[in-house]
Amino acid sequence: MTMASPQIAVVDDDPAVLKALSRLLRSRSFHVHTYGSGQEFLASLAAGPPDCLIVDFQMPEMNGLELQQHLLSDGIKIPTILITAHGDAALLKGFGEGDLVASLRKPVQDAALFAAIDGAIDGPALI
Repeated sequence: MTMASPQIAVVDDDPAVLKALSRLLRSRSFHVHTYGSGQEFLASLAAGPPDCLIVDFQMPEMNGLELQQHLLSDGIKIPTILITAHGDAALLKGFGEGDLVASLRKPVQDAALFAAIDGAIDGPALI
């Protein structure tokens, strides 16, 4: 019996980042859905949550923290990987316990991203 590939959602306001991450993740046979905003991602949840969420911290209108807080307020827990161009550890404050499995700095290193996804799917461990 073949196991289904994990569903990965990527939320970033930069189309180039979305394209690059989508290609990278698909090269490892993940099912990838990309969203240009937190609102667009939230609208997609009617079809069910992904196995892992990769979200940019710095976005207009709704940043990664605000998106995660919105999910928590609705009782939706998704293992989350935060990506940011800023390496400030203070960004991690406010992320719900058990949801944030990694915080990665842009440009994201392939090996670190795949390790974080493995941790998100197999069991969270802060990286």
